[in-house]
Amino acid sequence: MKLMALQLLLWHSVLWTVQEATPLGPASNLPQSFLFKCLEQLRKIQANGVVLQERLCATHNLCHPEELVLLGHSLGISQAPLSSCSSQALQLTGCLRQLHSGLFLYQGFLQALAGISPKLAPTLDMLHLDIADLATNIWQQMEDLGVAPAVQATQGTMPIFTSAFQRRAGGVLVADNLQSFLELAYRVLRHLAEP
Repeated sequence: MKLMALQLLLWHSVLWTVQEATPLGPASNLPQSFLFKCLEQLRKIQANGVVLQERLCATHNLCHPEELVLLGHSLGISQAPLSSCSSQALQLTGCLRQLHSGLFLYQGFLQALAGISPKLAPTLDMLHLDIADLATNIWQQMEDLGVAPAVQATQGTMPIFTSAFQRRAGGVLVADNLQSFLELAYRVLRHLAEP
């Protein structure tokens, strides 16, 4: 009998520890209207990102970002992290901050690509504006939840392109990294929107 009581107490303490460590679930104070609006914005940005990739491929024959990875490292084109958004370790506050910071990073990358090509300028401008809108929505939601940092992130070091080829290659890498980021962000927000 004492052994069963001890096992029950041990099981209860383990369950309590697991509950404390469990990440916030889908209903984590995020309004459905916010989630659906973000999902819609993400789809629009993804579509424009695909257009950018296709135009870079068609215009400059730069169709394989994996061939440009080393150049990307030397140019300082990084992938924005979303480690706080993984389904195993979802931390709502950290995830929202990483989403916002990542969008802010890609805004800067797109700005650095200005002048890449007159044909691509409208697509870059649209991507830049749409990403800014989504970042603003996420920031406002963080403020509504009371989890926004006291100061917004500042733009880090942006790549400096010394040749037209570097700018075009940078465009391919930025578009590819942005698509990967958006795919993961979309999955996370879709998961959060599930009842």
